[in-house]
Amino acid sequence: MATEPPPAPIAIEAVSHEPFEWVPRAPEMFSRAEVSRQTGPYDATVTSPIAEWHPLLSGEDSADVEDATRQLVEFDQHAQKKLGMHNPALGPMTAILLRTESASSSQIEQLTTSAKQLALAEIEEGDKANALTVIGNVRAMEAALQMADDISEDSILAMHRALLTHQRGLEHEAGRYRREQVWIGTGNAGPRFAKFVAPHHDRIPGAIADLVSFIDRQDMSILVQVAVAHAQFETIHPFVDGNGRTGRALAQSILRNKKLVGSTAVPISAGLLVDTERYFTALGAFRDGDAGPIVREFAMASRIAAKTGTRLVDDLVEQLDESRQKMEGIRADAAAWKVLPYLVGQPAVNTKYLMAELGLGEMAALRALDALTERGVLTETSGKSRNRVWQHRGIFGVLDAYAAEIRRMTIR
Repeated sequence: MATEPPPAPIAIEAVSHEPFEWVPRAPEMFSRAEVSRQTGPYDATVTSPIAEWHPLLSGEDSADVEDATRQLVEFDQHAQKKLGMHNPALGPMTAILLRTESASSSQIEQLTTSAKQLALAEIEEGDKANALTVIGNVRAMEAALQMADDISEDSILAMHRALLTHQRGLEHEAGRYRREQVWIGTGNAGPRFAKFVAPHHDRIPGAIADLVSFIDRQDMSILVQVAVAHAQFETIHPFVDGNGRTGRALAQSILRNKKLVGSTAVPISAGLLVDTERYFTALGAFRDGDAGPIVREFAMASRIAAKTGTRLVDDLVEQLDESRQKMEGIRADAAAWKVLPYLVGQPAVNTKYLMAELGLGEMAALRALDALTERGVLTETSGKSRNRVWQHRGIFGVLDAYAAEIRRMTIR
């Protein structure tokens, strides 16, 4: 039986290596045998410049990228049309899509949390450490969109600062390039037998400058640019921690910078999460000189993001419509109507949140929450007399169903 030929490569210059000597920093922490194994020469990666790289895609890959791009544009337009550009729920819809993207991106790094834990962490309720860490990823994604008009070394550092400022024990590394050698793989005492040894830290500024120049170009498919920029960033590995999450935030920034999407955040990490082994293999192929696998990964992830994201938008809008029906008869100028669209982006609220985000006084916030509770839109879930929390269970149900759908698609 005939076998299908492998996809044509998309040639890119492979990484090279340079030699260094390693001596374990804290030999007393390891066995003598391990110290001996990890003492001696090792090779660090040297990234190849990509600022002037010109991709040559096969007809099949070109069609694949074009189709995925079209679906992303249609997803963005669908969200705008479903809500309307001036709908007050459009901003919160972007916020929840961004939070969904952040949760998926973090899950690739084995950081899992629920929609409810994330929402509670946003209003300073709950104490799940992973939720607080993922909130840092939300902040990085927010920074990525806010600074998308000018992607630069400073904006990349700002994304990382937003990410690690909320990660306990690593706050001092937030927004700073690493100042030491790092590696991925076995061998805590040293890099000599690691799966991947990142570039020496002295090479980071030059490599990032080359990457920014590549991102600034306007002469190639945006999705190819996003995929290759992401892979190059992961290869540079400029930070002690948070490289993957920052790199996926950078992908969001490029999509917005190039105007591929304009009103929403694309849950593209959910698509990458479907087969993380293939994603990491694609990064390895990129380093070996073939950008094809990572381009195809991003094309597939984009299609998954468009399909599942469209359904998520529709289901959230349905919840809004049902809530509006429950609120029939409430005065048009009542604060409850002002609160409603914000529940899409923040389905767990308290009076402190409404006062800070909507500018309501405490009594107005309480009256709005009482009205929404009486109509069955919100449920008071804390059971406390003070520090009460209200939740929109329908929206949480939609978010949980979305997460379950991604899990069903995931190859483990």
